[in-house]
Amino acid sequence: MKLRQPIITFMGHIDHGKTSLQDFIRQTSTAQQEAGKITQHIGCSNIILETIKKICGKLLDTLKLKLTIPGLLFIDSPGHAAFTSLRKRGGNLADIAILVIDINEGVKPQTLECIEILKQYKTPFIIALNKIDLLSGWQSSNSFLMQNINSQSENIQKILDTKLYELVGKLSELNFNAERFDRVEDYTKQIAITPTSAKTGEGIPELLMVLTGLAQKFMEQKLNVNIEGHARGTVLEVKEEKGVGKTIDVIIYDGTLKKNDTIVIGTLDEPISTKVKALLEPLPLKDIRDKKTKFTNVSKVSAATGIKISTPELDNVVAGMPLRSCSLNEIGIVKEELKKEIEEVVIETDKRGIVIKADSLGSLEALVKMLKEKNIAVKKASIGDISKKDISDASISYEKDPLNSAILGFNVELMPDIKAHNVKILTNNIIYKLIEDFEKWQKEENKRLEGKEIEFLVRPCKLQIMKGYIFRQNNPAVVGVDVLEGKVKVDTPLMKKDGNKITEVKSIQKDQENLNEAEKGKQVAISLPKVTVGRQINENNILYSAIPEEDFIKLKELKKNLSEEEKAILKEIAEIMRAKNAMWGI
Repeated sequence: MKLRQPIITFMGHIDHGKTSLQDFIRQTSTAQQEAGKITQHIGCSNIILETIKKICGKLLDTLKLKLTIPGLLFIDSPGHAAFTSLRKRGGNLADIAILVIDINEGVKPQTLECIEILKQYKTPFIIALNKIDLLSGWQSSNSFLMQNINSQSENIQKILDTKLYELVGKLSELNFNAERFDRVEDYTKQIAITPTSAKTGEGIPELLMVLTGLAQKFMEQKLNVNIEGHARGTVLEVKEEKGVGKTIDVIIYDGTLKKNDTIVIGTLDEPISTKVKALLEPLPLKDIRDKKTKFTNVSKVSAATGIKISTPELDNVVAGMPLRSCSLNEIGIVKEELKKEIEEVVIETDKRGIVIKADSLGSLEALVKMLKEKNIAVKKASIGDISKKDISDASISYEKDPLNSAILGFNVELMPDIKAHNVKILTNNIIYKLIEDFEKWQKEENKRLEGKEIEFLVRPCKLQIMKGYIFRQNNPAVVGVDVLEGKVKVDTPLMKKDGNKITEVKSIQKDQENLNEAEKGKQVAISLPKVTVGRQINENNILYSAIPEEDFIKLKELKKNLSEEEKAILKEIAEIMRAKNAMWGI
């Protein structure tokens, strides 16, 4: 058994300084090389023990901390990817996450996304409250962070504390107990916040100390791995390398991988088996995705590490897929295991629900998890852009289950020249926003559909025949009425207080203009067939809509679409009908 490097994922909102913090530690400039200085691809780098000792310097002696871990494995990812791609069966690849928050911007939508995913996977995390050097009036120095904070003006200390406790308050709303790293009493119950600057390096020694201290004290058992065993890993990226061909960047989190080993890699179809042609290891402190990174051709690597693998047959491999090394006679068993693992995430057979798409297996898993928590059924879940087949799968729901005729896409797009037809397509690169948008659409669509449905039902109304406004006695009778409650429509059946239907509204007129309906407060003339004024009806009579029993039952189900007045008349009508039949409408 050997103590492996803890796998550390940097997370946070775009441009809050995730890559810049790592660049300071590695003394690299990866952030400068990314398009728009925003991380485009997932990277990883080995932080050797000597680097940690060098950065922490005298702080190690002051805290009397002896380092036992062999180093750290840093994972950096685009803001939107959080660390969803970094999965292994039953959880997340990261041992600890560093959530980077810009002190001046605070918690942003992607910060909340990261927190939500950390909560889902129960991953421990610490916070780097970054860019303290940009606080107005901040004086940078090379001393320990706490000495530096205490040497600032009273006003600056106040600003820092205000920003820090705004964050503590926000985290408390999300059911997290957080505190500044030097005030933490119990690291198993509180989240440590370390103020940092990726530009000046302030707070970075303290951040590394909190990180290594946590790993050594609480994770030693988890970090013990059998390096003699077969390798287990996760694909970070699939790339085309000049002069090498297609390669995969992989995190090996368990066991040892050797050149010429047989490996099995998961795909969306059948897992593939192939041989390791070359193992290309980035130099220490160098990021695997950095274009200038030099690689060493090695014969074997042990967990935990990031490695570039050159191997044939990579056509169907996508990010987040599991990788295992095995002996030749184990290929069949391993393929079945990986297939089962992928099928737990990629759903194709659920009878009802929505269709979801994501950019990687890990992203898909995170989306499925969060939808399940919200009791949102998923009929199909797969990887890649939204295709014609996806539209077809989702549109099947339209007739019987229109609220599930939808596709949610995380960090994917609709393929060109494809029409949505009766399918609602929602895309976003923030999972919780995607789910929020879907819930909002479902609510609005439900209201629209119920409104449409209610239009075909007899609505509750209450009228009074006005004295002195008998325009015609019969064939049909034409009388003036005052709409006391609800809304009267053409074809509404009418009854008196005895509950017997006597007629229906043939037409409605006001100022010689024909109307389809008249609401509460309106005085209109209505024509009534099959009745004679002076016999079945008289001046001042109160008339109600004669609601059929099946319409009444449906109206009760849809009562949230009725006004309070309509609900009151519905109750009155029910009392009239139940005087004749106690079980009416029940």
